[in-house]
Amino acid sequence: MRQSKLFTKTRREPPADEVAKNAQLLVRAGYIHKEMAGVYDFLPLGLRTLNKIIGIIREEMNAIDGEEVFLSTLQDPKIWEKSGRWDDDVVDVWFKTRLKNGNELGLGNTHEEALTALMSEHIASYKDLPRYVYQFQNKFRNETRAKSGIMRAREFIMKDLYSFSKDSASHNEFYEKVAGAYENIFERVGIGAKTYRTFASGGSFSKYSHEYQTVCTAGEDTIYIDSTKRLALNKEVYDDTEVYAVTGMDKESLTEAKAIEVGNIFTLGTRFSEALGLSYKDVEGRSVPVFMGSYGIGPGRLMGAIVELTADEKGLVWPEAVAPFSVHLVSLGQTDDEIKKMADALYSDLVNAGIDVLYDDRDLRAGEKFVESDLLGIPRRIVVGKNAVATGAFEIIERATGAVMKRSRAELLTK
Repeated sequence: MRQSKLFTKTRREPPADEVAKNAQLLVRAGYIHKEMAGVYDFLPLGLRTLNKIIGIIREEMNAIDGEEVFLSTLQDPKIWEKSGRWDDDVVDVWFKTRLKNGNELGLGNTHEEALTALMSEHIASYKDLPRYVYQFQNKFRNETRAKSGIMRAREFIMKDLYSFSKDSASHNEFYEKVAGAYENIFERVGIGAKTYRTFASGGSFSKYSHEYQTVCTAGEDTIYIDSTKRLALNKEVYDDTEVYAVTGMDKESLTEAKAIEVGNIFTLGTRFSEALGLSYKDVEGRSVPVFMGSYGIGPGRLMGAIVELTADEKGLVWPEAVAPFSVHLVSLGQTDDEIKKMADALYSDLVNAGIDVLYDDRDLRAGEKFVESDLLGIPRRIVVGKNAVATGAFEIIERATGAVMKRSRAELLTK
């Protein structure tokens, strides 16, 4: 991508109506555009990062035999009435609308009901189980107050995985596979060291659920960490004596921290299968309700959490795996024929070598380019200027550390 062709632009000042660091920086850097409170557009750079996060999640879901689908956002009230969750007093974040004939519809805030109803047409026998179905789908939640930038929006993408098992034993086995996949995801996107499997209330579904909480001062949750066990407790279960017996944690040795919830896994049991008639015939021909689980990660929320955790006073600092580009190639003399020729040639070489590169080919002052490069947060910057022309060596600056090194063209392409 040539930066002269990139339609988005950076800003010097953060938007006045944003208080969350992630939204301030992503808007300033031209990664997202705010439509209204809690509603954001992803622009070219932001979409590249979002898609890289989605790609990592997809790989880990496929590795545990997940099957990807894409369900409708529009929801039939009849299905939700069966589970008791159509009532606004039960689920208070509904967006509802009406067809021209007057029939009411909902915009999906989650998809347990819809997928359970769908699977009733595909599961009849124990031979049809297990099934692990997931999607990346827009969700709509009528939050009272949208805040925290893209970490708590009214419209957002959710990866929601649902498991359909014969019994609790087979469910628990898969549940742990999901836990392992989630840990892989957080490690790969660069926040694994700060993210803890956290015991939380299971609500109406089970005694406990598990959240994945990333320690960050901007977090909305309070957790208590056992760093040796790599486990934590959400504040809501901190005074529950039973949880200490289950986890083996010592209350006196836990460390309090603020954290961002970046994922969750729930045991649903037969709550939805019984309500919606999802059952199977076992070996002996008996009808048994399917045992279910639900597992969520919001890619946009994860993107915002990465920004909150890694950004510095100069701007964004993307981990390699999720950066929109690996290299920011900055030419310091587009009006100088020798510099332009060398920069153009290096750009072609990098592209041909399969390296994701954003090429700043604009006619701007060096200082402006460097400030903007820091704001964009691409992992490394390669500078082409008079020194490179004179010596044949290119200056490389690592965004995360500020480390500077010199490399020849051949070294750049091989390393």
